[in-house]
Amino acid sequence: MEDKQYNAGEIQVLEGLEAVRKRPGMYIGSTGPKGLHHLVWEIVDNSVDEALAGFCTQIDVELIVDNLGENVVKIVDNGRGMPVDIHPKTKVSATETIFTVLHAGGKFDNSNYKVSGGLHGVGASVVNALSEWLEVYVHRNGHIYKERFERGKPVTSLDIIGETDRTGTTVVFKPDKQVFKETIIYEFEVLRERIQELAFLNKGLKLTIKDARNEDVEKHIYKDYCYEGGIIEYVQYLNRKKKPIHNDVIVVEDVVEGVVIEIAFQYTEDYSCDIRAFTNNIANHEGGTHEDGFRLSLTRILNNYGKNSNIFKKDESLTGDDVREGLTAIVTCKISEPQFEGQTKTKLGNTEVRRIVSQAMTEKLDAYLKENPANAKTIVEKSILALRARIAAKKAREATRRKSPLDSLGFASKLADCRTKEPALAEMYIVEGDSAGGSAKQGRDSYFQAILPLRGKVLNVEKAASNRIYNNREILSMIQAIGTGVGKEFNIDNARYHKIVIMTDADVDGAHIRTLLLTFFYRYMRPVIEKGYVYIAQPPLYKIQQGKRIEYAYSDEELNIKLSEIGGRPQIQRYKGLGEMNAEQLWETTMDPNRRTLLQVSLTDVEKADAVFTMLMGEEVEPRRKFIEENAVYVQNLDI
Repeated sequence: MEDKQYNAGEIQVLEGLEAVRKRPGMYIGSTGPKGLHHLVWEIVDNSVDEALAGFCTQIDVELIVDNLGENVVKIVDNGRGMPVDIHPKTKVSATETIFTVLHAGGKFDNSNYKVSGGLHGVGASVVNALSEWLEVYVHRNGHIYKERFERGKPVTSLDIIGETDRTGTTVVFKPDKQVFKETIIYEFEVLRERIQELAFLNKGLKLTIKDARNEDVEKHIYKDYCYEGGIIEYVQYLNRKKKPIHNDVIVVEDVVEGVVIEIAFQYTEDYSCDIRAFTNNIANHEGGTHEDGFRLSLTRILNNYGKNSNIFKKDESLTGDDVREGLTAIVTCKISEPQFEGQTKTKLGNTEVRRIVSQAMTEKLDAYLKENPANAKTIVEKSILALRARIAAKKAREATRRKSPLDSLGFASKLADCRTKEPALAEMYIVEGDSAGGSAKQGRDSYFQAILPLRGKVLNVEKAASNRIYNNREILSMIQAIGTGVGKEFNIDNARYHKIVIMTDADVDGAHIRTLLLTFFYRYMRPVIEKGYVYIAQPPLYKIQQGKRIEYAYSDEELNIKLSEIGGRPQIQRYKGLGEMNAEQLWETTMDPNRRTLLQVSLTDVEKADAVFTMLMGEEVEPRRKFIEENAVYVQNLDI
């Protein structure tokens, strides 16, 4: 190797915002769509902090295009407006300092913002650094001030351009294509959902979002949100497609040691749990001490109430899983010095908050249960049903665990396993019925492809209690074959296959079975979806034969193309099921890695996925009926 000296001259010192442009992922997570949308939140969060401080009542987000037709974002608030006087240290305006100096902001002490989402003073400057251009307009002191930046550097000074009778800040920016090479196109729905969430979290704050990117004004989309009920309305919104077991939303509000606690929750007839935690409006996807305090105190308080009310049988005691079944909850806290795990703020770490939340829950929830005995009994009895179902499910699991995983329930005769023991190479096809299973077994490559045939419709886990689920032969077969376990025993590292392929008929029944399987994976094995292990096979819809020439078409469009290529009057067979194919055809069209088409199942929006599964597979009929009515026009090839 060439002898290269490593000395002081090799050490790079990045000036100003160069570090942000050099390593943008450190500041916004990625340069893909998620990082692109993060730019908007950095500016919006600054405006929300003004609202938390009591100086802002409205925030407007608008998507527009520049003269090149490319995406530009405009964010307007009616707060105090950024300071415009000269900063004593930087010798330039405070506005320019905020947008050009990392770790410059008004949130390092508590004199301006008692609570805020931004702690590190990097938000506005990072957005500026990663924008092709950015303009800031400050309405303050009766004047309108403007300054323009290009790729983080000021190209004008902060100048007065007009007079005004209002206050506030407007930021307009265009993300830099040199940084966001994948896309600079904003998704309206992604922004809309977060805007609505912020409105729920900030009682009385009005937030609007407008998509004005279409030249046709009539096609502009405008949404405005303002919730006087705050997180109470948030819980009601999340439960809009579920059936609550008590009408009112239980609320816990308190201020302890300067920490503002707001909790709202309600139980439904569902079996799933949805707890969302926030600190200073920041979503804590991994929870933290505020959520811990809520979970622990809820379990303790309901146990105490059940025992004191003689509702329990002998030796019965609720666990956390029992009391959270069917629960929808919003847990928020506002704190002046939050401690997060990492810049992404996914988990709150302040240890004192656990005790504060527990203290607030004990006082408020105890009082609610005593004042509302009917609701209290309904909630505790639902938890008891979950407890008894859990015990029954545990017995069912233990009964199967005592046997070999491939011997219980006649499992060995159903699963045709593959020979390789390398999970990264192994594939498992889940097929409906013995007929398709037989063809798949004969046609597969047995070295790396396993076949698991299922009999009949899979249990709808969205409507079933856990004891029914764990006693279901088909569900148990899948759990045992995949090897990860479920619930607390789940371990993704134990997955026996890194491709789990759902292979069902290309008809309505096949689509229903596919949805039932996806519901099971989403509710009970979500990490296998998140890891990208779940796939959907795409069998052909048509077989086209002209003499000895055979072609397959996977859509009506492809059928028309094939017919025009072949010419003449070929025979066309519309496949209704996989059982109509022999082993060789199934291999050629659906299982051969060199020719097949597999759709990888991904999870990009947990809230939306949760709502869709609840709507399609849950107990409530009306939302499902409405969905069918609205989407029936799009249905093709419906089997009569």
